[in-house]
Amino acid sequence: HSQDCWMRLPNFRSVGDALKDRFDGASRVMMPNTEVEVPVQRNDAAAHRVPRRDRYKFQLRPHNPDHKTPSVKDLVYLEPSPGFCEKNPRLGIPGTHGRACNDTSIGVDGCDLMCFGRGYRTET
Repeated sequence: HSQDCWMRLPNFRSVGDALKDRFDGASRVMMPNTEVEVPVQRNDAAAHRVPRRDRYKFQLRPHNPDHKTPSVKDLVYLEPSPGFCEKNPRLGIPGTHGRACNDTSIGVDGCDLMCFGRGYRTET
């Protein structure tokens, strides 16, 4: 009898929870001011390839100097996301004004989160 081994992904919930944790802990970073020459990938020979870890010779700096420098596994962003509570037709954001919310929910459909602390009107 022979046995086969294979790689198996964790279940979907585990992957989702790990991504959500990284997203919640993402930090804003800045690009360094120095001009960096990025190596050009050529097709002639694999010997000219730069190892992935050395491809970009710069260190991302935290936007807030009190924060630690991100590790290679941290999720980072350069610019904050636009606000989704206020209407912005240019970006295709309808805003949340006038939407129905659930005043007993602590989730994203709850009035406190959906209305961004602006208050809401209760109707029966």
